[in-house]
Amino acid sequence: MGMERLFVGVGLVTLLGVSVSVEASDSTSITLKQIGRYSAGVSTNPDEPRTEISAFDPTSKRLFSINLNLRQLDVLDLGAPETPVLVQSVPLGGKPNSVAVSRGVVAVALEGAVKTDPGSVKLFSTTGMLLNQLTVGALPDMVTFSPNGRWLLVANEGEPNSYNQPDSVDPEGSVSVIDMRGDVTGLTQGDVRTAGFTVAIPQENASSIRVFGPNASLAKDLEPEYIAVSRDSRTAWVTLQENNAVAVLDISSAMFTKIIGLGFKNHLEPANQLDASDRDVPGSSNNGTINIRNWPVLGMYQPDSIAAYRVKGKTYLVTANEGDARDYTGFSEEARVGSLTLDAASFGSQGFPDVTTGNDGLRNNDHLGRLTVTTTLGNTDGDPEFEKLYVFGARSFSIRNAEGELVYDSGAELEQRTAALVPSSFNSNGTADTFDTRSDNKGPEPEGLALGKIGGRTYAFIGLERTGGIMVYDISDPQSPQFATYATTAPTDLSPEGLLFIRRKDSPNGKPLLVVSHEVSNTVTIFEIERTKQHDLDESDEGEDD
Repeated sequence: MGMERLFVGVGLVTLLGVSVSVEASDSTSITLKQIGRYSAGVSTNPDEPRTEISAFDPTSKRLFSINLNLRQLDVLDLGAPETPVLVQSVPLGGKPNSVAVSRGVVAVALEGAVKTDPGSVKLFSTTGMLLNQLTVGALPDMVTFSPNGRWLLVANEGEPNSYNQPDSVDPEGSVSVIDMRGDVTGLTQGDVRTAGFTVAIPQENASSIRVFGPNASLAKDLEPEYIAVSRDSRTAWVTLQENNAVAVLDISSAMFTKIIGLGFKNHLEPANQLDASDRDVPGSSNNGTINIRNWPVLGMYQPDSIAAYRVKGKTYLVTANEGDARDYTGFSEEARVGSLTLDAASFGSQGFPDVTTGNDGLRNNDHLGRLTVTTTLGNTDGDPEFEKLYVFGARSFSIRNAEGELVYDSGAELEQRTAALVPSSFNSNGTADTFDTRSDNKGPEPEGLALGKIGGRTYAFIGLERTGGIMVYDISDPQSPQFATYATTAPTDLSPEGLLFIRRKDSPNGKPLLVVSHEVSNTVTIFEIERTKQHDLDESDEGEDD
């Protein structure tokens, strides 16, 4: 196979300094219209955003937004979604990572003063009154209520502070299961159970489950990231992002029933192309271009967000396959392909016999030289040469059945769509001056995810953390999702992190809304979802399929 190139959408439009909204659709089902925005100001620490995750209470019409930078919960009046108003800021006394609300109770996950220490969940009324505080595991990263409101689930990521150092601490990952029955103010630690990981938990597709931290046990290495709960509130699926796996939790017993390896995505398959370099203009050392093509690379799905929905009585899981690497003092798994030695025979069998840094070589910066890969996989025989290359994330969203089996993956569509629709900010940080700078590392980086039902159809809203904007797909048929629309307000709103769908019957203005929290611009953007095509099903049917 030669080094022929596929250049997509090279005609660039200057967007720098201009608020841009781009929409395009394969169908005429829905569009996103930006109607409101809230700015939380500028963070004093760029690593600590002022807007990241939000939760909405339909009774009070209040939006609760965590403010990590100021260690507070910002409460917005969303009664008029066109003009959200800050009505209250609730001091939290610690770093908030997530928020959820159900039946008038607001739950905020807070990490400990030292991130490897146990964290806590503070429970508030919707008026900001502290009702209770409970201890949970280390680094609680996501909190969610079960649909029936009985359970509060907390994903305790348990990240290490370092590896192989005298003061290294690697706490165990876990999920806290809190029984919310009875008076919230009367809850005690006896109502909190910890679902941990043991070697006795059955593992499926175990060869793709990554357990690789130096000197780490299974329990310490697994890092819960995000939780989806079944419609009947009995089962939860927990993403283990760094581990390329999903764990299945029986909620009532607070026990994991299995861990499922997610396998790897073959980027040599026709539908799985990617742009692998940020410096792929021939003869140029620093310039990039849009170059989406097949490469001998395997993608680790490594989902961040996960959501569950039902179609014809069956549960399906939707994941945003962001990818993540471990980079700590004492251990870092990242390397550029150009710095590695590749096995010529292995890559030659895939059509790439030249593994040098020469003009036609695989390790040239125009090709794979700049691509960031893991060093923990791919060296299959222990010699200095790598026989395979594994990248972080799959640059896609996927749908799996309840057993974790892949039903659908969006392949190269997210890169192809942005290349066509917003070419000047392709694989960027949301601005034209960072064009193509993310191609060597996770591309558009799909991270946030929300599902919503409109007019009897189920839609997935996927936030592209780096490129910016929201990709929308009709996923009513899990085997054959259809692109619906793409909307972006970058560079005004940068780095969508948390996505929240508000049903029409819960919405302050009687129309379905999408609320997007952006962690770089520190803005919350409210989109109104408009239907532009009549569906066969009644619009009032906004519940889940049976």
